[in-house]
Amino acid sequence: MVEGLPPDGALVRKLAGHHWQHAEFMLADLLDGMVRLRTDFRNANRAEKTAAEPYPDPVWRPEKPGAKKKREKKARREAAEARAGYQRIVALATPQHAGKG
Repeated sequence: MVEGLPPDGALVRKLAGHHWQHAEFMLADLLDGMVRLRTDFRNANRAEKTAAEPYPDPVWRPEKPGAKKKREKKARREAAEARAGYQRIVALATPQHAGKG
């Protein structure tokens, strides 16, 4: 029943949560790469005493609802694991500083 539906139809947009197709994602990736190359070129050819230019934020891309919360939750979990690992190393290497970690 759903075999003949178009790849950019209403059902696909509803399931994906957005209307972007593969070409739009590729274009966003290309734009991000070009902006990073421009920043690299400017940093490579800047005056010695000037500060390096930071990379700009990537181009906005649509994502499924709840993906941001899931990504933030994963980042918090990884940060907590890293902190616990650091505290274990401090406790082993310098027991006098174990509580300060």
